[in-house]
Amino acid sequence: MSITAKELAKLLNLSEAAISMALHNKPGVSTGTRKKVLEAAKAQGYDFSRIGEPSFRTGYQGTVHFIIYKRSGAVVGDTPFFSQLSEGVGLGLKESPYHLNVTYLYGDDRVEEQLSDVVRSGSKGILLLGTEMQEHDFKPFLKLPIPLVVLDTSFENISGNYVLIDNVQGAYFATRYLIKKLKVQPGYLQSSYPITNFLERSDGFYKAVRQNGMSASKTQVHRLTPSMEGAYADMTALLTQGEVPARCYFADNDFIAAGAMRAFRDYGYRIPQDVAIAGFDNLPISTMIEPPLTTIHVPKQSIGILAAKRLVELIGDKSKDPVKILAGTTLIKRKSV
Repeated sequence: MSITAKELAKLLNLSEAAISMALHNKPGVSTGTRKKVLEAAKAQGYDFSRIGEPSFRTGYQGTVHFIIYKRSGAVVGDTPFFSQLSEGVGLGLKESPYHLNVTYLYGDDRVEEQLSDVVRSGSKGILLLGTEMQEHDFKPFLKLPIPLVVLDTSFENISGNYVLIDNVQGAYFATRYLIKKLKVQPGYLQSSYPITNFLERSDGFYKAVRQNGMSASKTQVHRLTPSMEGAYADMTALLTQGEVPARCYFADNDFIAAGAMRAFRDYGYRIPQDVAIAGFDNLPISTMIEPPLTTIHVPKQSIGILAAKRLVELIGDKSKDPVKILAGTTLIKRKSV
């Protein structure tokens, strides 16, 4: 008769939670503990039929690190966008022989020293969430002797492996839709925090404006904090000062759109009859607000999966040429336009 997870926990003097995380290849236990549990499970005849046996089928080969880089925390945080991205990374590594270790790095906190610790730990490769990074922030990562894949940003002057959103395409789709539907020049609810994603969305917005025969210089632009409460406060201040809104707007993300919509409603403007808005990211909030938000869908989980699988490829063959993978976007039409 095979041993149960509960019996395995008692045998190894570990908690049942630790046993479960080790058996299911989930983060939360050390590499040593995971190895100890898997070896004991195999020796004691644990039944892997329900969960699969990836570590024994392919041979457990160590750890890869998912590094979440925070420069200010203004954009990267505990949001549905990043939780879905992280889920995708986990799914992408599920069939691999690598355990995932999640690490946070802060821009002002001994980055080179911490990267050295990661390499010394025996990490096989790194997935880097670079959403808040500027090009100079990336310099310490250029010296890494292990494979690296960057998620959610890229640097034009640095050749590397990148998996990111086609931000230009998405912003272009949303802005073109506003113009075709309302036949007026759209305004722009622009993030006051200048990360690469938002700069690329700006390119897509102005590309649609120019291609439809409108002048970019005549665009009504409001720079708002890229959070719902921040955008609400900023937009409220503008309206209090007498700002008259444009007929429609493209917003750099759904949080900005939702905060601005709330401010417009507080000042008596109807959505979409008086002011129409399109967002970006297709976060859960976009279906919770009233009216539901027209937005750009980003395949967040797929980006994580693609990045993880690319890293596994590079670990197997470090000589592979670098690639930049752009995940396409889709316009989701709802009632805010």
